[in-house]
Amino acid sequence: MAWPKNPIIYEINTWVWLNELTRKHKKTITPGKVPAAEWDAIASLQVDAVWLMGVWERSPAGIRIAREMPVLQEEYRRVLPEVTPDDVVGSPYCVHRYVVDKQLGGPKGLAIARKELAKRGMRLILDFVPNHVAPDHPWVLEHPEYFIQGSADDFVQKPGEFFRAGDTIVACGRDPYFPPWTDTAQVNAFHHGLRKAAIETVSSIAAQCDGMRCDMAMLLITSIFERTWGQRAGKQPATEYWQELIQAVCKKYPDALFMAEAYWDLESALQQQGFNYCYDKRLYDRLAHESAESVRLHLLADLAYQGKLVRFIENHDEPRAAATFSPEKERAAAVTILTLPGAKLLHEGQFEGCRVKLPVQLGRRPIEPADGELRTFYQKLVQAVNGKAFREGEWRLCDCSGWPDNQSCANLVSWCWRKEKECYLIVVNLSAASAQGLIQIPWHDLAGRAWSLTDSFTGEVYERDGDEMQRTGLFVDLPAWGFHLLKFQ
Repeated sequence: MAWPKNPIIYEINTWVWLNELTRKHKKTITPGKVPAAEWDAIASLQVDAVWLMGVWERSPAGIRIAREMPVLQEEYRRVLPEVTPDDVVGSPYCVHRYVVDKQLGGPKGLAIARKELAKRGMRLILDFVPNHVAPDHPWVLEHPEYFIQGSADDFVQKPGEFFRAGDTIVACGRDPYFPPWTDTAQVNAFHHGLRKAAIETVSSIAAQCDGMRCDMAMLLITSIFERTWGQRAGKQPATEYWQELIQAVCKKYPDALFMAEAYWDLESALQQQGFNYCYDKRLYDRLAHESAESVRLHLLADLAYQGKLVRFIENHDEPRAAATFSPEKERAAAVTILTLPGAKLLHEGQFEGCRVKLPVQLGRRPIEPADGELRTFYQKLVQAVNGKAFREGEWRLCDCSGWPDNQSCANLVSWCWRKEKECYLIVVNLSAASAQGLIQIPWHDLAGRAWSLTDSFTGEVYERDGDEMQRTGLFVDLPAWGFHLLKFQ
């Protein structure tokens, strides 16, 4: 199934979701046994793809570590005071094998889920964790040459950074800016055999889904990997890891989508190496902590680059939006990300206002009251942005001006979408104070006619003269965190 432009992706913590469906329906629910009404409910959100996060076989060694590590125990009890050992199912990023976990119904159940999604026009995204595997992954003993290795001295002098596997000392996986992940084994991205095995693995994943979210993708960039591991990695290969892997997989699966979890301003590099989309973490940080002007400057980037970014205000790695933003600010931020070019990532529980960021090692989460008003807002928003203008139209950033004695326009950001006669203008006040300004709309056919501007949320209609909008701009006056999503007719 070919991918649409500007897709909306819905992330689900698979183990937790199925746990809750099992309690709801009073019978064991696996991906192959999800009731049709539950798939219909997801389809009603107007999303293009479902990312079933964490379907692969959990590592027995990883589960043991997850149940014994004191710092994790403290975090479990903080979010789930009545936590039990059975609630700790292990990290989905400590992959034992790339086979659907038997607790989740195995490969056949996943295939049924994919068909159910396809019936409803939705695609399936699964995880690939390129940087590391579980310490008991079969490769660790069968192919120790695939891994970054250490010495006996490393094992003694750097506890928590290396572990013994048979006769080999293997490095734990790591991000160079943080301590190692002690439940993982670090692959050697420079090793030819590892790359060949990774291509075979990703090809097997691509046979089961429509796209892959690649964990911490920037760690495999040659310059980053060499900086992290130095001489332990050996000689640099002639080709970038991702370039080699994506090209090989796409020869067999040309419609496979690759989405990168990416940080450190390396999004452009990963796009050039073949990724369809990369996380836009900088926009998230700007929306959460910075000014409207910083957001506007971010949106001045080349449109080809922006069209390959993934916009979000929460996912399983970030705090819940409802716990990060005030209710008004969350709505403004949600309107922003869902009306920009590129892919959009929504998170199960986001619509309901869930506030607890769950450790990925847990298979159960606390019961939280649903925010009915927030859910209605999100339902209205995803419906409003489902038209051709947002899917296939031309996007342009709009200028905004003020007056010598009123520069609150600096808190307004605005852009427009157009597809033939379908035209929309979005204006968002990204501040905690009211703001006024004149929006310069970059359409050349405004003059000579009257226009009706209908707000997709309030239903309010504004009658405006095209000559005046062309000449001086459209006057807007928005309260703190207010927004307009205006359809022009």
